[in-house]
Amino acid sequence: MSDSFMVAARIPMSRDGFEAWLSAPVADLSVIVNPADMFDGWLWNGRRADTEWDSVGTAMTPREFFSERVEDSCEGGGAADVLLYRDGALEAYLLHLGYQEWSVHTAMLMFAAAGEFKSGSAEDTVLFWAETGANLWPADADGWLAVLSVGRHGARFVDAMDLTDAVAGLRPVENRFFELVERLAEEEESWDWDSGQDFRTETPRDPAFTDPSVLGRPGPR
Repeated sequence: MSDSFMVAARIPMSRDGFEAWLSAPVADLSVIVNPADMFDGWLWNGRRADTEWDSVGTAMTPREFFSERVEDSCEGGGAADVLLYRDGALEAYLLHLGYQEWSVHTAMLMFAAAGEFKSGSAEDTVLFWAETGANLWPADADGWLAVLSVGRHGARFVDAMDLTDAVAGLRPVENRFFELVERLAEEEESWDWDSGQDFRTETPRDPAFTDPSVLGRPGPR
């Protein structure tokens, strides 16, 4: 199994909806109908997720959660994320080094809560998978770990779904993620590790990778 665990989503909404989602605390886990069924039907079928949600980050806003991950990435931690408002949608592509239960499940909870702010009635998809290269699996691959379907009035884990449209819709943000990874790698290679100074980069804060509103700054209107 890979050390790279990924969560990705594309959820259409207005810019005002995106701003409102960032600011809204996620009160509790009830926004997901069946959290314990997370792995049903996929690679880890038969594994229950009863305990993985025990310490999930409720009462946080998405802005609080994702801005902390950006700061971790700036300091060379295990996070590497793209979170944008682009082409009328929330787009996210998140890297976790290892199955960090609290972070993975909190991210999925935040995306489940985005349903309230969606601009369309169709359900949208959040994907969870593991892949050494951090890239998307083909839609018909058997390596997906979980699929969360997000509606306006709640979210649910599904045990089967045609992922063709979901994967195709995530290709642009996947490309943006690899631009981030390439820039971070170049900066780490050029860093003077003998200086005794801690590694620090501002690249994850670049608006190309993180919407300024995530960091509490005015975003484009």
